[in-house]
Amino acid sequence: MTPEQTEQLKVLEAMLFASADPLTPQSIHERLPSDADLNVLLTELRGLYTDRGIELVEVGGAWAFRTSSQVASALTIEKDVERRLSRAALETLAVIGYHQPITRAEIENIRGVATHKGTIDQLLEMGWVKPSKRRETPGRPLTWVTTTTFLDHFGLGSIMELPGLEDLKAAGLLDRRPAIETVPDARDLFDNADMSAAEVLSGHKDAEDDEFEGYDEEE
Repeated sequence: MTPEQTEQLKVLEAMLFASADPLTPQSIHERLPSDADLNVLLTELRGLYTDRGIELVEVGGAWAFRTSSQVASALTIEKDVERRLSRAALETLAVIGYHQPITRAEIENIRGVATHKGTIDQLLEMGWVKPSKRRETPGRPLTWVTTTTFLDHFGLGSIMELPGLEDLKAAGLLDRRPAIETVPDARDLFDNADMSAAEVLSGHKDAEDDEFEGYDEEE
C-alpha cells in the first residue's frame, strides 16, 4: 500500500471503532479523500483482523467491527432473572395443568373471569404451556397443554404426579371443609323438603358465583 493508503486505512479503522452503529460507504467517504479506494481499504482492513478477537463484517450494506464468532461464547453471560407470576397467570396455569387439553373458553368458564391475552403469553414465554390440537367442535377452538419444561421446573415425572385434592388440602391450599359448608346458610338449602332439585342446583350455582366476587378483571 502507498503511504496515502496507509494513512487512509488508519482513519477508516478509527472511524469504525468509534462508531456505535455500522457505517455505510457513503458515511465513510465523507471523512476520506475523494480518490480513496474504499474496496481496497476494506479488504485490507478485514485481512488485518483475520483470526483476531474482533472481525470486520458487513451488516446490511454497512460495515462494523463485531466480536469474532470464534470467541463469542467466552463473552456470553447468562443470568437467572426471577419473574413473579401474577395471580391470574398462576390460576390459568393450574387450570391448564389439571384440565388439559383445555380451550381458552373452558379456562374462562372455570375461573369465572375473562382471560387476558397477556396471561397466556406470559406462560408461553416461560415455556410452561403450549398450543395443542384443535377441538372437533364448531369453530375448532385451540386447546392448551403444559410442556416438559413445566414438568422439569416443578420436578414432576408426568402430569399424573400433580398433587391431588387431598394433598392440596393437607398443604393448606384448599379449604378442608366441604364446599357446601363454606356458603353462608348453605345447609338451609336442604332443610326445605319441598325444594326441587333445580332450585337446589340454582342455589348452589349462586354460591359458586359468589366465590368470584371481586375478581371480574384480570390483574
